[in-house]
Amino acid sequence: MKREYLKKAKKMASESLTEIRDTVQEILNSIEMNGEVAAQEYALKFDKYDGNLILTPDEILQAKAKVPQKIKDDIKFAYDNVRTFAEAQKETLHNFDIEIIPGFTVGQKYIPCKSVGCYIPGGRYSHVASAIMTVTTAKVAGCNHITACSPPRAQIGINPAIVYTADLCGADVILAMGGVQAIASMTYGLFGLPSADILVGPGNQFVAEAKRLLFGRVGLDMIAGPTDSLILADKSADPMIVATDLVGQAEHGYNSPVWLVTDNRALANKVLDLVPPIINELPKPNRDNAEAAWRDFGEVILCEDRESMASTSDEYAPEHLTVQAENLTWWLERLSCYGSLFLGEETTVAYGDKASGTNHVLPTAGSARYTGGLSVHKYMKAVTWQKSTKEGSKKIAEATARISRAEGMEGHARTADIRLKKYFPNEHFELKSE
Repeated sequence: MKREYLKKAKKMASESLTEIRDTVQEILNSIEMNGEVAAQEYALKFDKYDGNLILTPDEILQAKAKVPQKIKDDIKFAYDNVRTFAEAQKETLHNFDIEIIPGFTVGQKYIPCKSVGCYIPGGRYSHVASAIMTVTTAKVAGCNHITACSPPRAQIGINPAIVYTADLCGADVILAMGGVQAIASMTYGLFGLPSADILVGPGNQFVAEAKRLLFGRVGLDMIAGPTDSLILADKSADPMIVATDLVGQAEHGYNSPVWLVTDNRALANKVLDLVPPIINELPKPNRDNAEAAWRDFGEVILCEDRESMASTSDEYAPEHLTVQAENLTWWLERLSCYGSLFLGEETTVAYGDKASGTNHVLPTAGSARYTGGLSVHKYMKAVTWQKSTKEGSKKIAEATARISRAEGMEGHARTADIRLKKYFPNEHFELKSE
């Protein structure tokens, strides 16, 4: 497959977290050993915050009063869309049972996790939308307890819009804490919180590494790396919109890759010309982030045809995938590796990030090859069950005994034997594999 890189990334898109692993492990060990005292010390050290860690009802009301009504209306609009989409997702989950053989019934049922910890970034940017995405889906899933945490700012606390959103979406507790200490507090069940069954939400490298180290002890939505976006565009695409969309995603951070894949050289060259001045028009620190991301991680790839474009996209498996090309139905049917897909110029990644209803917590660093993003499904366990009549168990028991002995697992075999002897004392069974 022929590709020409008109712009090639200077650095690898995925950065290793191993350099900070020792620091994160030390913090986790300290908090596990010393509990709330250690967590409070780290909160004071890193967040520079000495207020209440668990927001009181009065503090929540005071924060909500600071949010302009127009922003409240916009948040409510986005919340309604995300909730509606999550409810539709939940409708796709069905409990069922089936009689495998006469008298022997097996089934599946979905059970929501009891306790959820939602991490809502509040450092470089205050991610109001992350509160909508994480808390709402957990509430729709039916989780019993939802903790929403976000990094507070010194002498200020959590951004009032985040507090308003977390409360609107159904958080039971709002924890004014960020970083590793917040992840540890929710996992270990500090400050009166139930120990989390699952942790969800994006965060910085320290948060991602804490989640990685705690996986197994607690469930995860995913281990997120830097956000990434890819645009597939042909001759019909508007170069200014393509360039603006690339820059819009590059502002996430200095290490956020953005890629353009096209089969049209003129479009590619025009976009290359347009991106730098669009970046220069951004305010700081957005401009610095976008400039570094484009310089070090941005790519423009020229392919020979749309099939080559699609194959390249599937290989990259982007978190966000935009198609600005003719015959959108072809692309929808052909593409297979992405976190979320945005078809046509009339939609953009920012819509999904903020308000359109689909979730913005998505797989990064190529993990869209094997997983999707956050959804109601992530909060729910698909568990199985079985029951049987005595007659229905006969053939299952015979097969179990023989397979177990073929494997050398005599104890397993005898659990089948004893039932056959009890239920059918007058019958003879050949229960060896030979």
